[in-house]
Amino acid sequence: MADKIYCGSGKEKTFENGGSIISISVALEDYPKEFLTEYNGKRYLRLDVCRKREIDQYGKSHYVSVNTWQPDAQQSQSRPTAQPASGHNTTAQADFEDDIPF
Repeated sequence: MADKIYCGSGKEKTFENGGSIISISVALEDYPKEFLTEYNGKRYLRLDVCRKREIDQYGKSHYVSVNTWQPDAQQSQSRPTAQPASGHNTTAQADFEDDIPF
């Protein structure tokens, strides 16, 4: 497994009502350009947000790393599409499948 490429960090904030949010900051300069994904004319960053083992001196409880997974050539060429059990492909399902960026 390749070394992690760290590009940000954040902390979890817990609210009185029991809800929480993880607020992160990402340094775009630290994001390697070779891992940008392009789909339908838009560029995407694939990131993983993970809990740190220990909260650091700045109160950061999570880190952000680059998701480096890349499909091999065979996987990307023979990607199956899901069909409903009835065999009919509805317009809503076709639109949904086309909107998935990864």
